[in-house]
Amino acid sequence: MFPGILAELLAADEPRGRRPQPANDPLTPKEPHFPPTAKRVIFLFSTGGVSHMDTFDYKPRLFQADGRMMGAGGGLSLEQRPLLRPRWPFRRGGRCGTLVSDLFPNVRERMDDICLINSMTTDNNEHFQATLAIHTGSFFFARPSMGSWISYGLGTFNQNLPSFVVIAPYLPYAGTQVFANDFLPAYHQGTRVLPGREPIANLRRPSPPTPLPTAARGDRLQQLELGLARAFNQGHLNRNGNDSELAARLRTFETAYQMQFEAPEVFDLSRETNETLRLYGVDRNDTQSFGWQCLVARRLAERGVRYIELIDTGSSNNWDAHSDMAAHEPLARKIDRPIAGLLQDLKRRGLLDDTLVIWTSEFGRTPGQDGARGRGHHPAVYSTWLAGGGIKGGMVYGKSDDIGATVAENPVHVHDFHATVLHLLGFDHERLTYRHAGRDFRLTDVAGTVMDDIIA
Repeated sequence: MFPGILAELLAADEPRGRRPQPANDPLTPKEPHFPPTAKRVIFLFSTGGVSHMDTFDYKPRLFQADGRMMGAGGGLSLEQRPLLRPRWPFRRGGRCGTLVSDLFPNVRERMDDICLINSMTTDNNEHFQATLAIHTGSFFFARPSMGSWISYGLGTFNQNLPSFVVIAPYLPYAGTQVFANDFLPAYHQGTRVLPGREPIANLRRPSPPTPLPTAARGDRLQQLELGLARAFNQGHLNRNGNDSELAARLRTFETAYQMQFEAPEVFDLSRETNETLRLYGVDRNDTQSFGWQCLVARRLAERGVRYIELIDTGSSNNWDAHSDMAAHEPLARKIDRPIAGLLQDLKRRGLLDDTLVIWTSEFGRTPGQDGARGRGHHPAVYSTWLAGGGIKGGMVYGKSDDIGATVAENPVHVHDFHATVLHLLGFDHERLTYRHAGRDFRLTDVAGTVMDDIIA
C-alpha cells in the first residue's frame, strides 16, 4: 500500500523550482529607507586585536622613541611602559600614497579603493566584550548581530541560499554570539560554513530507502517529505497564531532543502580559471585557506547573499601578540594576498561598486611594550578600513596622536561605524528597529553618527 500511495502523492507534487514561496516570506527582498549605495557586505574580521601602529597607522615618533619611558596607556592607565617601535617599515601605496606597513604589501597596492579609518575607538579592553560590540553594538549583553539586522532589514536576493553566511574555521571570542539572531526571528541568524571537504554538514541528499518506485526516489521523495512536514507545521502554526520560532523553523527547512541544489556549486571552484586562483593565492585542491574563504565569499556575493563574514582565526593562535609582535607576520601573510585579490576581483567584475568590504579587529594594541617584545590590549584607538559600496577610496579618515595612544581627530565609535554601514545599505539606523520586551531595539542602541565625510 505505501509505495502506491507514495507514487500518487508524488505525481501530484509540483516540480522543484516551481513551488511558490510561502506567503509573506520574511526573506523576500525588501526596500530600505532610501536608495542604497551598497547591496551587500563582506565583513573580514581579524580576531585578537591587530596592532594599528604596526599595520596602517604610521607613527614616526615611535620609531624615534623606542625604549623611552612614557605613559602609553592612552588615558586608560597611569602605568609607565617603555615605548616599542614598530617592527615593520611603512611605504606608500596606490596613487593616493597612503602609508601601509610591509605586513600588508598586497593590500597596500589597493589603497586607492580603500578608506582607512585611523580613529576607531571602543569601550572595553577585553576580547569577549570588544568582539561582541563590533558585531552587535552591545558590550555586555547578547544582542542580534549586524548580519542578522541586515538580513532582517533587506531579506535576500537568492531564496536558495541563506541571507547571512559566516565562514569560520574557528570561533572568535564571544563564540556564536557574533552571528546570532538573539531576539530577531531565527531565520536571520548566520549560517556557519567550515572550510574543508564538507563546508556545510549533511548538504548532500541521502540515498532513499528501498524498495520504492522509481518515481519516488531522490529529489522527488525529499520533496514529498518536506511537503508533508510543511503541511503539518503550517496547520499547527495556523492554530497557534504568531509563533515566530515555528515560522522560522519552517523557513529554515525550505532554505536547507534549496541549498542542497545550489550550495555545492558555490563551494566548487573547479570552473574558476587558473588566473583567478592565483589572484587569491589558492591551489586548485585547496578547501581551507583564507584565500579559499575570500574566493567563496565573492561567489556567495555574486549569487545574492546579503552578508558574508570571514573570520581568519579563532580564540587561540590569533593576533593577540602580548609577548612578541613577530607573531603578526605569519597571520598577515595568510590574509594579505587573498584580501587584495578579493578587492581586485570584485572591482573587475563590477561588484565592488555595490559591495561594501570591511576589515577590522576588535581593538588595537598599546604603543608601550607588554611582555618581552609585545603589546597589550588597546581600545582607545585603532584602525579599520572600508572599500566599495559607496565609500570614498584613497583617503584616510581620523587621526591618532603621535604615538597612537588616543584619538586626536574625528573619533569613530563602534556605534558610528554601525550607523555608517547601515546608511550605505539605505537605512536610517534610528528607524531600523525591532520591538522586544516592551521596547524598540536597534543595532546602534541610543547612539551613532553617520560618517558623511567618507561617503562618495
